[in-house]
Amino acid sequence: MSGPDASALPIDAGLRARFRSAGPKIAWRDAPPGPAGARRHSARIAHLNDEEARVESWGRPPRASVQVDSGPLGALVLVLEIDRRGLVPRLVARAAGADAAFPNGAIRAEWGAAAAATGGPTLRDLIDLARYALP
Repeated sequence: MSGPDASALPIDAGLRARFRSAGPKIAWRDAPPGPAGARRHSARIAHLNDEEARVESWGRPPRASVQVDSGPLGALVLVLEIDRRGLVPRLVARAAGADAAFPNGAIRAEWGAAAAATGGPTLRDLIDLARYALP
């Protein structure tokens, strides 16, 4: 973000402020290794309002990815990352069971991706889901 009101999020200022105020309330801890016992990327667990979400990240800007559990808290984490990093060109939905570290499915944001994936979630879908995680 380049200033206190700068944001890549196409939402009204009030909702953006609610998302931003939720960020510091998220408690973080290291995630246990994935099912195979090896840590593939930076992996942490986000905790807010009795909900937890696994968050994995890899790469460095401008080519970086963040993958989260596909629930409201995971969506909130991605919304905050988009607010911080800028619009994401690619959001990808991962089906339940496609990745053993995310047994209930995942959403992955990819910065530096060449083109948007088709059939995946939209930024509006992500924002709508993230609203359910707000305190």
